[in-house]
Amino acid sequence: MSARAAAAVALLKESPETFDGFLKLSAIFESTTLDPHSRETVVLTVAERNQCHLCVDMHEAKMAALGPAPEPERLAAVRTFTLRVLASSGAVGDADLAAFEEAGYTRRNALEVVLGVGTYTLSTFANRLVRAA
Repeated sequence: MSARAAAAVALLKESPETFDGFLKLSAIFESTTLDPHSRETVVLTVAERNQCHLCVDMHEAKMAALGPAPEPERLAAVRTFTLRVLASSGAVGDADLAAFEEAGYTRRNALEVVLGVGTYTLSTFANRLVRAA
């Protein structure tokens, strides 16, 4: 763990419930049927939108460690869908959902994106609140 990440963890532990909640949600998100590249794309999309530079740095490194994405166009679709979920507070249009499914994702995956959005909104907001980002 980097010094920046360790400092952020220390700040978040001021609320053990918030820290524990994030850890549990993060573990659940990691167990979804979304592939690792797609999960990292969701996280990076939320982190970039919420301007959490700590999360962006950490998850860019995690994405790089995964190696090249087998299907970059699918990642573009999950990024676009994640942005639509954020912009609409989950009320994405039928066309947006259809485009996501046409890229090879499922309705289950759409709900998993919502889980990722919630998980990393918690993380990015908390990091920014405690000035860790």
